[in-house]
Amino acid sequence: MKDTVEIRWHGRGGQGAKTAALLLADVAFKTGKYVQGFPEYGPERMGAPITAYNRISSNSITVHSNIYEPDYVVVVDESLLESIDVTKGLNPDGAVIVNSARSKDEIRAELNGYKGAVYTIDAKEISIKALGKNYPNSPMLAATLAVSKVMGKEEFLTEMRASFQHKFAKKPEVIDGNMMALELAFDHAK
Repeated sequence: MKDTVEIRWHGRGGQGAKTAALLLADVAFKTGKYVQGFPEYGPERMGAPITAYNRISSNSITVHSNIYEPDYVVVVDESLLESIDVTKGLNPDGAVIVNSARSKDEIRAELNGYKGAVYTIDAKEISIKALGKNYPNSPMLAATLAVSKVMGKEEFLTEMRASFQHKFAKKPEVIDGNMMALELAFDHAK
């Protein structure tokens, strides 16, 4: 599975990490990729740590397990850095993307010696600007696409708009806000 990109998401229940992983799988599938998108969590409750996964490939995917050596790790809630080794198994040629207003150097100090690329994005600020509330999953999804390059920006935005139009047909303001969050975030991962 050399051409397969594997992504592990870390978040808390209610922050949208699972939804972002499923949206990424849906959008990648619509562009002709083979995909997997699935969550893993214990007791389902708001605020509990959850992990979600994506596999995206040009070839059929025959592996059906959690991802232990991801190419990319997305951390939707930076407080998880205190209790979870988010870089465990992370490919040093990959990257970790953290939702934080802090610099990548400040975040790197909490990554157990990880030497690969570190990106930060203030998904809270972007989502409040675009949606009026802290919904970090759309900005984190866009940042993940910008860093991983599993598809081009225009293709991604076109497919996301179609997905949002289907999901939020009766709430066009939600569509516009989420699209704004995606567009703002795509260029802000540092």
